[in-house]
Order: sequence, then structure tokens, then C-alpha cells
Amino acid sequence: MRLSLGSFLPSMSRGWKNMRAVCGLPTCHNKMLMRSVPQSRIGITIGDSWYCGVDCFIVSARTRISALSRRRVMEMPRDPRLSIGLIMLSKNYLTDDQLRFAIVESERNGEKLEGTLIRLGIANEKQIAAARAAQWGYPFCGSDRVTEPIEAEIPTTLMQTYAAVPLHYAAAAKRLVLGFVYRVDHSFLQSLEQITGCRAEPCFITPSQFGEQMDHLAVTSGCEEAVVEDPGTPTQMARTLGGYASEIAAREASFAYCRNYIWARLAGKSRRIDLLFQLKNAADVRYVKNSVILDECVGSLG
Repeated sequence: MRLSLGSFLPSMSRGWKNMRAVCGLPTCHNKMLMRSVPQSRIGITIGDSWYCGVDCFIVSARTRISALSRRRVMEMPRDPRLSIGLIMLSKNYLTDDQLRFAIVESERNGEKLEGTLIRLGIANEKQIAAARAAQWGYPFCGSDRVTEPIEAEIPTTLMQTYAAVPLHYAAAAKRLVLGFVYRVDHSFLQSLEQITGCRAEPCFITPSQFGEQMDHLAVTSGCEEAVVEDPGTPTQMARTLGGYASEIAAREASFAYCRNYIWARLAGKSRRIDLLFQLKNAADVRYVKNSVILDECVGSLG
């Protein structure tokens, strides 16, 4: 039986094609063949781009972090057509006299109307949550218990910051229902979709429901969280990421802007870490009556 070199060429060509992997960094000078062999791909993937090593990853991460740190919050202050008091009046949760009395008390004590209503025992937290839901145009989860045991793939810091907790997760549909206590933060929803790939749908819950669900969340094995309160410049942040990437042998990375944070997720074979870089010049979120005033970021990170 005679075999010619040509009979091997198709399979050899396929093999070389499979071994070739171009680093996503245009200025990468790494020409080592073993970096391109699939079994030795120790690089890191960001979206559709693959970076052959930590050094190239750091350069790309700096560019992405720089773009995210310069973002500005363009959300206008929310001024609902009806106040919480009027909505509760329309739902027959309050009488005219009760509302007038609560308004006077809240102004005299310098507190929000909702707090006054609870303190005086005129209304309960479920009624107030239902009124908030009506203000925002989202559903209210009226169940007494919402403690569905699901694994939380959201940093605890973000859930506590935005008073939001996952209530239901449908893996097949990649759908996540998130319960908010005070307001729906769309920056948080958007960052969740970017990092997890799930469609996040908001609803409203009471503070008690929030606490119960937080206590019942399952911890995902091999997942960690780290908050960097003084992250420095994008270059310093990228180097910090590079250190963590080396530590956990990261294979994938994703980035998102979440109002007060830059959220980076690094995933290795057996470990995953969520890094939250706290932005000192991020938008200042202040709750004033029933509106949210967002002060634009001042300055940019160099």
C-alpha cells in the first residue's frame, strides 16, 4: 500500500488550524507555539477575544476599565406623578385625616413619610411596598415568604448597596427575578445582564422579605468576592486584576459598570472571584422624598 505525503496534508492542515490562536492584543509579540496549542491555552478570554497571557490581559483590561471609569450616569431624577401618600390614599390604605396627620408629623420630625407611617402604625410595610411598586410601574411580590432557595451569583456588596435580592432563577430561560426594596436601579440590572448573561426582571418586596431572602441564599462553591475601596488609576486596577487572574488561573473575564463600582468577574477552572472597584468620583445617589438625585461624576481616573 502506497501512501503519499499529500494524503496527510488535509489532516495536518486541520491540526495546524486548530493549534493557531491569535492573541487579541494587536501589539502582542508572543510567538511561542505552545501558547497556541489548545491543551496549553493558559490565556484569558474576554468576550470574543482571547489573550495569550496575563501581561496581554492586563493591557486589555486597562483599556476596558478606562472606558468604564469615564462613564457618566445619565438618569434623570425620578419625579412620580403621584406621591406615596396619594397612592396609598387611592388604594384605601389611608384616610384623608391620617395622611394629613402623617405629613405634618414627617415634616416636623424631618423624616420620610413612609417612616412616619410605619412608626405611627398607620400603615404596614407591605402597603408601602405595594405603593412603591405602583409608582415605578413594576409588580409587587405580595407573598408573605419569598425564600426560594437559589444560588446567588451576585456579590453581596451589590445586593446590600442597592437593596435588591434574587427571588427566582430559571436556568433554561436565563431569567432572573430581582426584588428591590426602595427603587429599581437600572445600572445594577444592566451590569447583571452583562456579567451573568441573564435577563433581569425587577419587582418590589418589603424590607422583611429582603432580609429573609438574604438569609436563605445558597452560597456558590468556589466563589469569592473582594471590594477594592481605593483602586487607584485604571492601570493600577488592571494590575490588581492581573494579580488575581494569576492567583486563580483565570480563563475568562467580564466587566461591567455598576454606578458606584466597576465590577470585574474572573473565572478559573475551580475558582471564581468578583472584584468590585469602588469609584470615589462615581455618581452620588441621594434619596430626597420620593425622588432620586444623581450628581454627575466629577473628574476622571487617569
